Amino acid sequence: MAIDTEGRQDVDYFIGTEVEHTPMKGERTLFVVGVKPVDEIVSKVYNLKHIYLGTSQSFRPETYGDWQDWDNMVMGLLDLGYWVTLDFDSKYADTIHEQGWCESNNFIPVISVKLPYISLYNYNAVLKIDDTTWGHSNPGVWCHYLHNLKRRSNYTDWREYEGDIPL
Repeated sequence: MAIDTEGRQDVDYFIGTEVEHTPMKGERTLFVVGVKPVDEIVSKVYNLKHIYLGTSQSFRPETYGDWQDWDNMVMGLLDLGYWVTLDFDSKYADTIHEQGWCESNNFIPVISVKLPYISLYNYNAVLKIDDTTWGHSNPGVWCHYLHNLKRRSNYTDWREYEGDIPL
């Protein structure tokens, strides 16, 4: 069961403005919860050029068939020329690359890293972007002070997600 940004249940589509700091910030966007047929999505796009997939943390493929369904949807929309954002948990990062979606300039991967209680970490806290093991796929590691990542210019308040229109 899907829950939209205002807590309503059973909403699979809604339209709003992209508020997150991505290349499509400020664009009117169709938000899609879960896997849907491409023709059904396109019938709801109207004059929009951006489609946000994986809304409400709905990207959760478990089987090969699930990955095929997501691939058909993402590639189908990219092939039609839409900008496609996919919001996914960082645990899927390695498999996302295998799909080939990142080869499209219109694909925006939003890698969601859950960090509860981020404001309680002290000024010395560091976020380390690592590899699965030493030297596996990255040339090294990147460490960022958490404090620097929390700049106001990168922040989106929960209130900005309100006001989307369920379809």
